[in-house]
Amino acid sequence: MKSKLVILSLMLAGAASTMTAQTKEKFVSESWKDNIFVSAGVGGQVCVNPDNSDYGLGHAITPLIHVSVGKLFTPTWGVRGQAAGLWSTLYSKYGQTGDAYKEIKNKKYFTLRADALYNLTNAISGYNPDRLFSLSVFAGPGLTFAKTYGKQDKLNALINGSVGLMGQFNVNQYLDINIEARGEVSPSIFGKASNAYTDGAVSLTAGVTYTFGGKKFISCGAKVDQDAINAEINKYRSELAQAQADLANAKNALANMKPEVKEVVKEIEVAGPRAIFFKIGRANIDDYGMVNIELAAKILKANPDKKYKVAGYADKATGSASWNQKLSEKRAQNVYDALIKQGVNKDQLELIGFGGTANMFGKNFLNRVVILE
Repeated sequence: MKSKLVILSLMLAGAASTMTAQTKEKFVSESWKDNIFVSAGVGGQVCVNPDNSDYGLGHAITPLIHVSVGKLFTPTWGVRGQAAGLWSTLYSKYGQTGDAYKEIKNKKYFTLRADALYNLTNAISGYNPDRLFSLSVFAGPGLTFAKTYGKQDKLNALINGSVGLMGQFNVNQYLDINIEARGEVSPSIFGKASNAYTDGAVSLTAGVTYTFGGKKFISCGAKVDQDAINAEINKYRSELAQAQADLANAKNALANMKPEVKEVVKEIEVAGPRAIFFKIGRANIDDYGMVNIELAAKILKANPDKKYKVAGYADKATGSASWNQKLSEKRAQNVYDALIKQGVNKDQLELIGFGGTANMFGKNFLNRVVILE
């Protein structure tokens, strides 16, 4: 029975390890200005109408152009607006006698579409900025504008819907080559000349996409060395215990000191931990940090003639330089505010943010810190 439990435990541990290893890192756009793109394409489409089907769809192929503007919120999700059109062709018996079909050409139209984009490759395999090819699906509503529905001299707006596939070849950080296939259904733009109330359209186009500023995504999570974090926590717990003991001794010394030793008391340096660590992308102070701040505040208030630097840092390996600068300043500001709230004189403190630093303590995640010195 025990051997079965051991085997089952090992299997569960292996499954958990596999699931953890397969977890994909998430990425997002850091700024609303990032990952905005424009694209253009040319190709052809065929009007799928019963009249054309009788004559042969190959004769109803017409050219198509489209221009798009959009934004990617993540490597998986995005939106775009697209304008497309030119003309469509119908073979109809309308206005004819006998069995002959009449070719109706140059029925001009244009369509405005709103597409939601979903990158299947990034969703399944995870984001890789160096990947050569990716496949996306898109779908959305649209409006087709034409003068060929109802009265010929009146511009009509016809609601349509479409879905499609888009293959993207990654040329570089800024440029992609697109191949796009779309299927679309809308009320017929040919009006009473058509035997159908609706038209289908199947199109195939090729084009290019340009991303302003290049594709920029940042990681939402950090790959953390948990053992290293635990070791650091244990280290600071030990130092905190020592600091508490030193503080108790300092209190006893202050209570029993004689007037002639006041000058010695002024020379006491700040004891215990003076590093307040933060989680990735955060500036709020956790419980461990508040203990350090409370201990430091008591010594600072006991030495009002001394000045201290409150220096904020961030992890250079994560985020942009501008974001890290703002984050380091916010962290330093929060520690500064917490010390003031504890009764420390603001004239004792100098506030500074150093932005992103690389391996200040040997590991990237230890750079997310405020140093009081």
